[in-house]
Amino acid sequence: MATVHFPEFRLGKVLATSFTGTRSERYGETLERIPVPSRLMDWLAVSGLAVDSCTQSQLDQAQKLRESIHAAATAVAEKNPLPSSVVQVINDCSTQGLASAILTSEGGRKWRLRSSSVEDALSVIAADAISLLTGERGGRISLCASPTCRAAFLDTSRGGTRKWCDMNTCGNREKKARFLANKRNSSSHTG
Repeated sequence: MATVHFPEFRLGKVLATSFTGTRSERYGETLERIPVPSRLMDWLAVSGLAVDSCTQSQLDQAQKLRESIHAAATAVAEKNPLPSSVVQVINDCSTQGLASAILTSEGGRKWRLRSSSVEDALSVIAADAISLLTGERGGRISLCASPTCRAAFLDTSRGGTRKWCDMNTCGNREKKARFLANKRNSSSHTG
């Protein structure tokens, strides 16, 4: 039996936008990072939300939440009204799970899932999205400048001018494309 290799997770400091990042290049060659229930379990575990099991139905619900968060974040970034259908999905997920915030001895916060279910984990992600979408955090929601990516991220840069969801991926790819285009233009003008 062949081993299946999945793309690496792109984890950030904001849970909700890290979750939306489990699907990338939404407007190019889409890359799905949680295509099967076990992969969602892996992502939840590395995000501090380990669950005992995951069904296809729970994965479908997680993907629906992810796309709703992305749609809501896009609306906020573009200063458009939030679509009521995505608000409903986020709110439903937020209220369907049982999780509690726990203070760590280091002064941080982690989550305790009451039943270690996917619904509990999704409620934490939805609550994090609500906190992000309502502006309770410093910074502003922005969209990646890459036309094929358009990932949502929380821009906490000093001037609020961050352009890329991740400099190591989209930013470097764009810089490389500009460099190669400039190189082609300069060589065509000299020859």
